Amino acid sequence: MTTRNQLFMLYNYRPLFESEALKILVTFLHYICIIPVLIATLLHHSSGLSNSEEKFQPRTPSRFCIPAPKSNPEPCKNPRLVTPDDFIFSGIKSPTRNFSDMGFSSIPVNPTTFPGLNTLGMSFVRADLRSGGINPPHFHPRATETVYVLQGKVYSGFVDSTNRVFAKVIEQGDVMVFPRGLVNFQMNVGKSNATIFCCCNSQNPRMQKIPNVVIGSGINDELLEKAFGLSTGEISKMKRRFLPKRVN
Repeated sequence: MTTRNQLFMLYNYRPLFESEALKILVTFLHYICIIPVLIATLLHHSSGLSNSEEKFQPRTPSRFCIPAPKSNPEPCKNPRLVTPDDFIFSGIKSPTRNFSDMGFSSIPVNPTTFPGLNTLGMSFVRADLRSGGINPPHFHPRATETVYVLQGKVYSGFVDSTNRVFAKVIEQGDVMVFPRGLVNFQMNVGKSNATIFCCCNSQNPRMQKIPNVVIGSGINDELLEKAFGLSTGEISKMKRRFLPKRVN
């Protein structure tokens, strides 16, 4: 039996000791043994959280890391060569004309398109919706998201883990937040185009659209028919829309 276990036994039987001084000594030794255990447990838990976060939020000793050219053996550009232009991005001043059949277009901004974001743990998107256009239900598995309405009226919301919907029409100047990993959506309910600015607290938040995940991922047709109560023809029609296009 280890000394620590013996002390625990002594602590449990301390009422049997007649000497008050001995009781105090046993209590003192008990806490001397248990405090290091508590500290070690807390440190281990804290370390586990840090390690899991670092998988998605890379950190560097410096405050920023502008990616260096591939010919450079170092991952970051020499700080002395960094200029203000490395931290400025002008690619979202105007909307893209490439609208989807859902009336939605977006310009994603991440370290690939804007190197100044590298290692800073964030990314953002400019999204434009035609009147009646939608950003279909989707979720970001790695990030919490905020949406700021630059112009227009947008029906926006998310669904929590109890299937409760939190949705409302938000207008110019309004901000809405979507907790990490929850399904969210937007629809332009105005008569003109709407523009929203979305920001995620991850430089690689990923985006999974529910229609593409469920219908366009290759899940067995029979399972989908039973799950949604649809016919074989209806499933086939939906798959033609959401299955990835083959590149010849």
